[in-house]
Amino acid sequence: MSDRSKTLRETIEKDEAGILERWIDKQLAAPSFRSDRISKTELAEHSRRFLSSLRQSLGSGTPDVQSPAWANVRQMLEDISVSRAQQGFSPSETALFIFSLKETLFEQLNSELKDPKALDASIIDTNQLLDKLGLYTTEVYQTGREKVIVRQQQELMELSTPVVTLWDGVLALPVIGTLDSSRTQVVMESLLQRIVETGALIAIIDITGVSTVDTLTAQHLLKTVAAARLMGADCIISGIRPQIAQTIVHLGVDLGTVVTKATLADALAIALRRLGLTVVKAATTGKRRPDGEAPSAPSDRSED
Repeated sequence: MSDRSKTLRETIEKDEAGILERWIDKQLAAPSFRSDRISKTELAEHSRRFLSSLRQSLGSGTPDVQSPAWANVRQMLEDISVSRAQQGFSPSETALFIFSLKETLFEQLNSELKDPKALDASIIDTNQLLDKLGLYTTEVYQTGREKVIVRQQQELMELSTPVVTLWDGVLALPVIGTLDSSRTQVVMESLLQRIVETGALIAIIDITGVSTVDTLTAQHLLKTVAAARLMGADCIISGIRPQIAQTIVHLGVDLGTVVTKATLADALAIALRRLGLTVVKAATTGKRRPDGEAPSAPSDRSED
């Protein structure tokens, strides 16, 4: 064990309870502390466990926080950082957990060490150590936050691609926004799953909400159509506006045998005809009376 690591460890051991109490108080008093997202009890437990792990790792004598001797400290910082990223803490609010310990340890070292040179050396080493741990905390936080964002994007994509039943045997998939590779996968999986569940024979992919169509978007649509056909369902693409039609022609995209329509209503009419169904208006027996009531049914009695 190096003398400097030994000094910091012995300093913590002499008054670990006092250091812990003052450290917790500093965190609670910080302007960036979020009492609405973490309780005092939870904060105290995190601080107690970390200070204990820090003391044990200092006993290894190595200041390399990436070494196996610091595995418990790193794991705890990972758990705290990921948890706070999920709770919506900012990077600075998360890093406060480590950096708020500096002042407390500096005060303790100042009261314990009387030799100015030894004090300066210990403060420098402590500062460097906590900076490394703080940097590690921030890096883990960013990784955890990115995972949260990716998961939220995945959930939004699933919510933004609902597959609805328009008629028995007819599904509709309204697509809104852009259609990139990752979203195409979600669209395809959602559509195929619904085809299996409902046994639908026709699927209408409505792109009214798609702002622009390029070569890649068209390819994604064709892949979805091909996958649906393999599952036994034919596809109709609706929502082909004049601008999109011109773009497809200019790009030279061949939609092959895929039926396209301008509106969802037109696509549904074709789907019903393919299923041998006809929609007709209900017959009426007369005009509606001025008072808004329906006309009475004709009487079977003849006048005398």
